[in-house]
Amino acid sequence: MKHPGRTTLCFVILVIYSFQVTATWNIEPTIHPLSLQERELAEEEPLRQKRAVATSHPTAQEYTVDIEISFENASFLEPVKAYLNSLSFPIQGNDTDLTANILSIEVTTVCRPTGNEIWCSCETGYRWPQEQCLHNLTCQEHDNAPAGHRCNCLKGLPPNGPFCQLRRDITLRMSVRLNVGFQEDLRNTSSALYRSYKTDLETAFWKGYSVLPGFKLVTVTGFRPGSVVVAYEIRTTTPSPAVMHRANELVTQNLNQTYKMDYNSFQAVISNETRFSVTPEIIFEGDTVTLVCETDIPSSNVSWHHVGKHSDIQNGSRFWVYTTVLNNLTSVSRLTVFNITLGDAGEYICKLTIDIFEYESRKKINVTPIRIFDNGDMEVTCDNSPVSLNCCSEINVNWSSVEWKQEGEITIPGNSEADSGSSCSRYTLRADGSQCPSGSAGRKVIYTCEFTSFHGARGSKSIEVTFTSVGHKSSHKGEVREHLRHVMEMSTVQSTTGISLETHKAQEQQANLTITPDPISVSEGQNFSIKCISDVSNYDEVYWKTSAGIKIYQRFYTARRYPDRAESVLTVRSSTREWNGTYQCVFRYMNSFSVATKDVTVHPLPQELDIMVDPLEASIPCTGSHPFMCCVEEDEDYKVTFQVDALSFPATKEVHGKQVCYKFNFMAKSIVSWCPKHVDVFCHFTNAANNSVRSRSMKLNLVPGESITCRDPIIGVGEPGKVIPKLCRFSNLSSSSASPVGGIKIYKCVGSRWEVKKSDCISAPINSLLQLAKALSKSPSQDKKLPTYLKDLYVSTDKVAHEVSSFPGNLGAVVKILDLLSTVPIQVNSEMMMDVLSTLNVILDKPILSTWKVLQQQQTNHSSQLLDSVERFSRALRSKDSTVFSISHTNVQMRGMVIKSGSPQRYEQKFVFSDSGLWGNVAINEHHVENLQPDTSIVTVAFPTLKTILTQDTQGKHSANSLVMTTTVSHKITAPFRISMTFKNNNFLGGKPQCVFWNFSLANYTGGWDSSGCYMEVDGDSVNCTCDHLTSFSILMSPDSPDPDSLLKVLLDIISYIGLCFSILSLAACLVVEAVVWKSVTKNRTSYMRHICIVNIAASLLVADIWFIVASTIRDHHYVLNETACVAATFFIHFFYLSVFFWMLTLGLMLFYRLVFILHDSSKSIQKTIAFSLGYGCPLIISVITVGATQPREVYTRKNACWLNWEDTKALLAFVIPALIIVVVNMTITVVVITKILRPSIGDKPNKQEKNSLFQITKSIGVLTPLLGLTWGFGLATVFEGSNAVFHIVFTLLNAFQGLFILLFGCLWDQKVQEALLKKFSLSRWSSQHSKSTSLGSSTPVFSMSSPISRRFNNLFGKTGTYNVSTPETTSSSLENTSSAYSLLN
Repeated sequence: MKHPGRTTLCFVILVIYSFQVTATWNIEPTIHPLSLQERELAEEEPLRQKRAVATSHPTAQEYTVDIEISFENASFLEPVKAYLNSLSFPIQGNDTDLTANILSIEVTTVCRPTGNEIWCSCETGYRWPQEQCLHNLTCQEHDNAPAGHRCNCLKGLPPNGPFCQLRRDITLRMSVRLNVGFQEDLRNTSSALYRSYKTDLETAFWKGYSVLPGFKLVTVTGFRPGSVVVAYEIRTTTPSPAVMHRANELVTQNLNQTYKMDYNSFQAVISNETRFSVTPEIIFEGDTVTLVCETDIPSSNVSWHHVGKHSDIQNGSRFWVYTTVLNNLTSVSRLTVFNITLGDAGEYICKLTIDIFEYESRKKINVTPIRIFDNGDMEVTCDNSPVSLNCCSEINVNWSSVEWKQEGEITIPGNSEADSGSSCSRYTLRADGSQCPSGSAGRKVIYTCEFTSFHGARGSKSIEVTFTSVGHKSSHKGEVREHLRHVMEMSTVQSTTGISLETHKAQEQQANLTITPDPISVSEGQNFSIKCISDVSNYDEVYWKTSAGIKIYQRFYTARRYPDRAESVLTVRSSTREWNGTYQCVFRYMNSFSVATKDVTVHPLPQELDIMVDPLEASIPCTGSHPFMCCVEEDEDYKVTFQVDALSFPATKEVHGKQVCYKFNFMAKSIVSWCPKHVDVFCHFTNAANNSVRSRSMKLNLVPGESITCRDPIIGVGEPGKVIPKLCRFSNLSSSSASPVGGIKIYKCVGSRWEVKKSDCISAPINSLLQLAKALSKSPSQDKKLPTYLKDLYVSTDKVAHEVSSFPGNLGAVVKILDLLSTVPIQVNSEMMMDVLSTLNVILDKPILSTWKVLQQQQTNHSSQLLDSVERFSRALRSKDSTVFSISHTNVQMRGMVIKSGSPQRYEQKFVFSDSGLWGNVAINEHHVENLQPDTSIVTVAFPTLKTILTQDTQGKHSANSLVMTTTVSHKITAPFRISMTFKNNNFLGGKPQCVFWNFSLANYTGGWDSSGCYMEVDGDSVNCTCDHLTSFSILMSPDSPDPDSLLKVLLDIISYIGLCFSILSLAACLVVEAVVWKSVTKNRTSYMRHICIVNIAASLLVADIWFIVASTIRDHHYVLNETACVAATFFIHFFYLSVFFWMLTLGLMLFYRLVFILHDSSKSIQKTIAFSLGYGCPLIISVITVGATQPREVYTRKNACWLNWEDTKALLAFVIPALIIVVVNMTITVVVITKILRPSIGDKPNKQEKNSLFQITKSIGVLTPLLGLTWGFGLATVFEGSNAVFHIVFTLLNAFQGLFILLFGCLWDQKVQEALLKKFSLSRWSSQHSKSTSLGSSTPVFSMSSPISRRFNNLFGKTGTYNVSTPETTSSSLENTSSAYSLLN
């Protein structure tokens, strides 16, 4: 089809056995490798009409071959068709293959040039298959398309077929009216009148309908009154409306006019062209039932009819009809019956009407009531014996859920379980003396079992249980007193006390409980708290539970004891509907229980992420319109509005099964006044409590119509290069349960088509697991649900492993599920850990590794997130049964040990993966094991395939090629630690191995390999690694800091040690000198304030250096040994460093004041008050606010250093911002003051002594402040990766010798200080050196001086005491300091 002048024919040749047909024409055929369909030979129907039939013939096989023949001249078409029609079939095979016969050759598809396009249409009796209509552009060439079909002509021949297919035969049930009187003989098929009518009509019918494509026969089937209505049937293929009208005209022309046939009364009913389905198959009374009709006709004119009720079905509260046309080809009509009743049973008719054709389909449905049987009412004694209540349904089906509820005077909870193989549920309960009231004949509780189907039907049965206490029947166990009942505001308090010889003391501990009196009514997502106060401080246990007896997990409440009372507070930060109900606060002392109850109402309200919006982003022409939709998985009474800019519009509601959608049609003309424009659309959900939530933004771009090239009925329109996201739920035509329901697809407009650029779609089973995991993380009974969920997760993941391997979105969802579950703070037992590792074994299998690589290209932290989840599970593992535990799978192995008190044992584990050819060992000697707390668990998990999916380090220098092992310790490590590991050496190509660990904080928290703290030794085919930590840490001050063993690192350590010694000694000497010369140098107010500032600068920096030493001593081997001391050191270092800066600012402001405001004079006491307030008050306020805002969340200090946190809270800015501002202010003041002194105005004549003091201050600030800024500049330079080593050296030099610079240039450089010292020690040698000293001081170069302050901007607390600047990328550890993953890198 390269030349527009060619006409292409496609022949369908039916050949017995495999046979290649060679044409004898002078043309070269092109045989396309289409689907070669193998079929057996039919025996009964003509071969020409048979398409896909099967017989019992043992050997005959039939093949269909499509042959495309192209002609340069279109005039060849008709002669070729005539030649093919003249052939006689079957055509026998040649002499070499007599068993091969050609059964038929028919022209199916003809393509002709039309303008600049090629239009391909089907010959009579053929039609394009549905898949070609969906994916190709259509054209309208002929009027012989079937009724309602718009896909008889395609623009261009599909390159790989299939081509036009033979239309299958259908039966048209026709009727037409004769405007003559009805006679009873027409009911009698043997009467002469009946036979006369039948003969005449069938003659006319044959003559008229013989023009129909594929016509076979026509038969009159009867007559009925209404004038005379003739019923007849036609056997043919689906005709077009135009052809049918011509046939009807021929019928009227060939029929005797005495029959008075009414041309306008023709009707045709097609009954075998509609696909009718009903969900569910077994329908219970109360179910939501969906009936679906699908017809390959692009029309929404569909009606539904209930035969038994003799009425059409209209939309209402219980019936909802929704019809849509998919891709302008297929009509899909859904009838949803809500809460179906027995009266709704019967036959339903779905009817699509187009022209004279009615496509009709019928389906009869039966409705079955739910019948439940029980084991009858019971009487139970409260002796802690198990009692079972049983309920069974009459029909054995799988129920969505079976819930047990209870209502009565007391609450006795139990556990329900389903009987496998039957539709029964058993509820087992135990009642003890603390639960049953005493002193009465018994209390009745109604237990109700409720069976719920997957489509909403509910059936229930109630069992009455009478509970009697043991004491009521056996008086020898002691009398039981009447329980106490205390009534409080908005709450009920119960205290039940049993008295016996053993519990006489407990009788005196009866507690009156007071609970939060205000009613608690919140919406989903909001927080609430309940405070319960006991007037007795002594108790053995306090807990919260639901009215059903389910204990609330302890993470949700706290308990505190005071001298005269005790209190417990239940706090829920994000409520869900699961929190709706009654809660009991229970204080227990021995056998005495005090109970207070509180009702909590949680109103339904969808959260932002639960609102599914469509579209996320779309484009429309400036005068166009676009529908917006917000859907939720619940049918609640919400008020929903759409917000467009400042305008609000009501939404229309549509219910589709369990999904409820709210729609709004955006009309550009009526809302937006100019174009192009970007519009944000939101939908607001408001619940009964008048709380509202807003959906995520839906972005709408209004663009000129001529810019649009891509058009799709589902994705929308867009201009070239446009990229839009779309929820996977709304990006698929299919409505089956297997279609993706989670995640997002990214489309890009390329040319005139939308192409998928990225797909994170999550299939329905995986998405359901993800939603359950999110709910579990907020559940009040998450500790009870987690074991069951972990088992279900493994079973489900294993079952849909093919879906996990096929879609990266599914794999990412499983990783997210494990991450969510690992944050649930409960202890993990061996069974739970086995389920976790079983799930890991599935998703780390070798066939899924290719999907991991695709996932890593999209989001590179999934593997790191998975490893972090495994470590959290490992830290939570507790083994009660044994001290040694082991779990092995193909792709993951776990070994562990519990440390017991007594003689410590060496921890040593070996891992061998024979399939991967990898092995490794882990060992911790007895000395380090001895430092761990008793009952501590050490767990090591090894992965043979994880090495291929963990990303490279941030610089791309390392990639793992060995086993990956992670070792965790359940309790916090408080002493230096050392772990030894042995890996198989896989460096066959001579690469240099390196021991590393996975640092979760690298690469903006996506993780990377890090070698800090690890040492390596190669021993033949093995590599021995020793690390002095279990967790991620780093002493690197910048991403490109020198290696710990490098010459540069040693040089920086030496500079730091020497500089620190000189700094402390110099600052002490400065203070001594100031004390000696104080009276001599503070004779005027200016000098006095100057030296006040110098003394406080030196003192602050001296104290900061001392706290630096303290910080170094409380951190060893990269562990903070004492967190309290670390917080204190951080606070004081922060405070005194800021004090240095603010005293520098005070010095500058004082100078500015003395020179600029000469006529204004203030007292010395006022100046001192202002100076000390500024020098110490401001730093104190900043330091206190910083520690108060961050320390309650334990994010004040860094995880591996005693300095302000950066990665979590950016607390470091509380030091950086004030320091930089003060540097800029002091530089400005210096410039202004120098200008003022050099060019004084009239009247500005300070006396000579003050002028000398002012010049001395100016020299000090002018020297110290630039150095301060210069130091800071070098410090910032070390932040960037790849910075030169010179920046590290200069920064360390300037900071280490700050104290020496202050002594020289802030103190000794002062001429008056020198004179005072000479006068104090008036020796001849001092006098002889005076002039030299003065001369030397005046010629000292400025660039040799240093700043007094900027010592450690950041992570400077290594064991060596190196001063360096930290960065946001500084590697850090987890708070627990208990885990890391190790591997061997090249």
